[in-house]
Amino acid sequence: MNAKLIHSLFTLAIMTCATWTSAADRIIGVQSARVMSQSMPWIAEETGTFRKYNLEFPLVYIGTSPLATAAMLGGDAQLLIDGGVGLVRTVVGGNADLVFIAGIKNHLTQSILAKPEIKRLEDLRGKKIGVTRIGATTHYFAVQVFKRRGMEAGRDYSMVQTGGAPEMLAALLSGALDAGTMSAPWDARAISQGYSYVVYGPDLRIPQVAVSFITRRSFIAQNSPLVSRFMRAMAEAAKILHTDKEIVIKVLSKYLRIDDRKVLDQAYSAEIKALEPRMELRLEAVQAILDDIAPTDARAKKFKPQELYDRRYLDELEKSGFMDKLWGGVAAK
Repeated sequence: MNAKLIHSLFTLAIMTCATWTSAADRIIGVQSARVMSQSMPWIAEETGTFRKYNLEFPLVYIGTSPLATAAMLGGDAQLLIDGGVGLVRTVVGGNADLVFIAGIKNHLTQSILAKPEIKRLEDLRGKKIGVTRIGATTHYFAVQVFKRRGMEAGRDYSMVQTGGAPEMLAALLSGALDAGTMSAPWDARAISQGYSYVVYGPDLRIPQVAVSFITRRSFIAQNSPLVSRFMRAMAEAAKILHTDKEIVIKVLSKYLRIDDRKVLDQAYSAEIKALEPRMELRLEAVQAILDDIAPTDARAKKFKPQELYDRRYLDELEKSGFMDKLWGGVAAK
């Protein structure tokens, strides 16, 4: 897809977002998946936290990491909520403008689900396995777990791109897929429809930057105070995410259009354990991506994880006492 088409699609998406006032400062964001781990901006919007910090954050869903990364590099957006593979590949490839500024999830929590008669990964030989996109975290997770059984895509099974999590569930329910790679709450919804875990991903704790906040160094250079306000809003949203389940359930129900309380409860209880209360990015999660890239691109061996991470905003939140005051001795779920 060429840059002009990406820009046109992005402009159209922005135009369909909710209206905003002209008084607040705007940061245009992109998210790569409609899942609980990317819900902090929704929480900030619904609780008035963005208004508190005089911010507008129109958030566009682009359900593929390569296109989301392209939107960032092309200047169509200023902040990306995504896994880390796109950033790391971009930096290793020679463009060092993208940078991590915080982490949300540092290990993979996708799972592979199928009909109850499929018990093991080996039962999926010759079958169709759904992932959102090649290069997305769902793809990375599936490749890693099949590799542990000596199975390879193309030879032992087929991978099918669905575009997004809702589409994944629909394809699974229609029989177009034999198994699907899903995150919360979509895995819980599949379970409610009679499907079962073939692999329960959270138990494996495969390290990787699964969800993070990403921006451009060039944007920071000109807008650092704006990014600082955004990070304060996200810190407050993270506090709500980890301590006020009822608000989170209402937000997820609205944005994901899921009314089944049991599904949302199960998803929250499973996923919250994997999320970072204070938005820390773990360097071992970045290193895992570098290690995965290195066999096909030796340039990855030259990078240290900290070179891809600008921690100034988390440092500011900690050193100023903002985080300690925000949490006030309250424990995360």
